[in-house]
Amino acid sequence: MILTRRSLISLRSIKRIPYHNFHTTIPRFNKDFAFVFDIDGVLIRGKKPILQAKPALDILNQHKIPYILMTNGGGVLEKVKADEVTEITGITPPISPLQVVQSHTPIKALALNHGFNRVLVIGGDGDNARVVAKDYGFKDIILPIDIVNDNPSVSPHHRFTKEDFARYAQPVDISKPIDAILVLNDPRDMNTDIQIVQDLLNSDNGLIGTKRNIHHIRNLEEPAIPIIFSNNDYIYANDYNLPRFGQGEFRIITEKLYKVTNNLKKHQKLESFILGKPFKIQYDFAHHVLIDWNNKLIKDEHLLGNVEQVLPQLGTEPNETPFRKIYMVGDNPESDIKGANDNGWESVLLRTGVYKDDDYNTMVAKPTVGVFNNVEDAVIEILESHGIKV
Repeated sequence: MILTRRSLISLRSIKRIPYHNFHTTIPRFNKDFAFVFDIDGVLIRGKKPILQAKPALDILNQHKIPYILMTNGGGVLEKVKADEVTEITGITPPISPLQVVQSHTPIKALALNHGFNRVLVIGGDGDNARVVAKDYGFKDIILPIDIVNDNPSVSPHHRFTKEDFARYAQPVDISKPIDAILVLNDPRDMNTDIQIVQDLLNSDNGLIGTKRNIHHIRNLEEPAIPIIFSNNDYIYANDYNLPRFGQGEFRIITEKLYKVTNNLKKHQKLESFILGKPFKIQYDFAHHVLIDWNNKLIKDEHLLGNVEQVLPQLGTEPNETPFRKIYMVGDNPESDIKGANDNGWESVLLRTGVYKDDDYNTMVAKPTVGVFNNVEDAVIEILESHGIKV
């Protein structure tokens, strides 16, 4: 997994902003278990609520049981996602941005790394990806529309309108190299994004419009600049009756084209870095966020405005945790269930999303708690197993 153009980076060496120092002590806690919920297929489907979501979260709020949301979705700020879930489900009190871990949330830690001065960001509507990257602390942010605006021949079949260029495009200096590609969300103009990403993966050290000499490359699996995919889900559930392709589709296409372009052998593939569920880095990060939210609940800090989130170094496990059990509630066996099982969490599978009972025997991972019709049924049974009468 390549994280800079010249050398591997130890994730444990990445520092957060100085005032984001992780707690070294854990205050007294009221509950020794907590919940982490997927969003799509668990709480909502597309823009419609899953009716049992609000009562399930109401029960947890009533009993002061901490929970956060962890989704492989993204492309917007955590506050936007929190507001969206709140509005669709009607939950009160509203979901806090401090309770939301999107697939790309851990990328915040990379903004302070000097190997990521200039980044190309992919995915999301309009210029949302630039807004997110700027909020995370990146300074020099390029969108594909910037490159096409500079030279439309880069993507002759692009789908951008004059209004898009006027509203979203920014001037780009193509003489400066790009340090990394950050795929934050599903591409909206797949053809353009594929073309520009392949150009840069095979460029001369990230310079737009150049091509490296593959005869001088020792390891052809290593791209010219690193690419980071914020999740690996190739399907997800919305309000359509069949699963839809997600960001994983773009990764598969990117890897295949890179393999063909560089004439890689059968066992060789593009080196990339993947965040999101089911990977350990995402679950460790979410565990830290859950501990921080629990601490804020105990101190009533969550009632204050503009309270800051305590974030860890990326790639580190919590030294201490108040939780004997963390319940991951999801609809996707390949991300939610596998990730929970691999990281020592309890796993709960729902029938309200991509999972179908016919798939049970062939699933890559089985839920440790069980399969439930909906999130409310799951929450009630788990609470009663802890002696809490609902």
